[in-house]
Amino acid sequence: AFYDEGGADNLTLGTDHPFRYTLRALIVPLSVLSVTLAPVMATGQALPRDAGDYVIVGGRLWVGTGDEAIANPGILIRNGTILQVGSFGEQYTDLPRIELTDEHFLMPGLFDLHAHYAVDLFGEGRVDEYTVNPVLFLANGVTSTFPAGEVDPAEARKGRERIASGEISGPRIYSSGPYWGTARPGWQHEAMTPDSIRIEGASWALNGAHGFKAKGIRPDQLEAVIEVAHAHGLTVTAHLDSGFRNSVNPRDAILMGIDRIEHFLGGDALPATQSAYESLEALDLDHTLTATKIREQSKLFIEHGAFFDATLTAYGYFADREAAVYEYWEDEMGFLTPYARAIVDAGLPKTPSEQFGRIYRVKRETVKAFYDEGGADNLTLGTDHPSWGEFFSGFGSHRELHAMVLAGIPNPAALRAGTINAARAIGVDTRLGTIESGKYADLIVIEGDPLREITDTRNVRIVVKAGRVYDTKELLDGVRGAMGPLSSTDADWWKGNLRLGR
Repeated sequence: AFYDEGGADNLTLGTDHPFRYTLRALIVPLSVLSVTLAPVMATGQALPRDAGDYVIVGGRLWVGTGDEAIANPGILIRNGTILQVGSFGEQYTDLPRIELTDEHFLMPGLFDLHAHYAVDLFGEGRVDEYTVNPVLFLANGVTSTFPAGEVDPAEARKGRERIASGEISGPRIYSSGPYWGTARPGWQHEAMTPDSIRIEGASWALNGAHGFKAKGIRPDQLEAVIEVAHAHGLTVTAHLDSGFRNSVNPRDAILMGIDRIEHFLGGDALPATQSAYESLEALDLDHTLTATKIREQSKLFIEHGAFFDATLTAYGYFADREAAVYEYWEDEMGFLTPYARAIVDAGLPKTPSEQFGRIYRVKRETVKAFYDEGGADNLTLGTDHPSWGEFFSGFGSHRELHAMVLAGIPNPAALRAGTINAARAIGVDTRLGTIESGKYADLIVIEGDPLREITDTRNVRIVVKAGRVYDTKELLDGVRGAMGPLSSTDADWWKGNLRLGR
């Protein structure tokens, strides 16, 4: 109708596809690359900053598949893509290069499939923060994220656009759109019929969502979410329950065709006679019948190709915070403005949840049981780390990897959960998740060997996303003291309940 009314010359083309824009924005001519250099590193070398042609030599290489690293034979990167992994001989000597030493460990960039960008600095409701948080994710080697429910989809879109334009640095963000269920402010079960869900879901899919997240949803609604998502090539994940009071048990969601499950395995170990949390905190895996039910549910995941995002540290965060996992290796509160830091400090310490403490210990046992049943390839990494201000989501991937290893998951399997498994889980494994020819150049340089000591993942020195090279220290230094209000005059924006009318 717009065209017929004479609007032909007023039509423009736009894809609204942040992922595509990001790649296009990062393709930089070699002539620019050769003169645009990052700060000199401790090794004395200058790093090529922009995507173009360059090589990475030296160090140890873990491509993301096996259990061992090899001597890096050399990696050629061209315009954001890995062109070659292998010995160059005398070729490419004229290209910029990153020279690593034996102390450096090269691996694929990390994924966080439950990457909340939300903070609640005042204890008055979450807001999505897309200025500092994206930088913290990227600086920690997380090159791809799935928010798993956006508190404020409009703010999330702005954040993705700012990253795509180069205004701020950040990871690749696969949009989840709003929550599907009562976790979404204003959700009304009566109004959200399966038909209305199909209509709205199609709209979100056509406007850039890469997947959906359900929480607080009824069975018929979840079926509709899965149906519309799959019709548009999207994946679905969910925070579910036991089936109690018309909720959905993960067992039933898997039979509906859901792609991923967050937090707990579900199944007959969580009876519909009470909430999942009530069952979880009392779960005894030493009991033969309970152990059998966990094994059966694990097999269901594997048979249907469903992925499990355990989010161990989310429960540890709200509990007593295991010291080994929640120690600081960076002054995370130093990224707050002085005013915000004073507000956060005044609210500490938080009272730990005894229930979540019990659940955290049970979750560690169940994730190990899932792995032992053959679920290694179905484990993914997700942090679920909305922040009160003393710990931030960007650092959470290292804590989650540590918690997985403490639960008994071997180091290589934990690293695969955060790389190739996660890429497979959201359908991008043909371009991401491993260091192979033809894939996007997403990789990180670590000092140490996380195949031997998992906490070495904390020592990220260089991050490469779609070929663009970042110095971790430079990223972190650029956002110190930047998160939160400067004073009481701009504090209301940070109070989610007030700003978003909740």
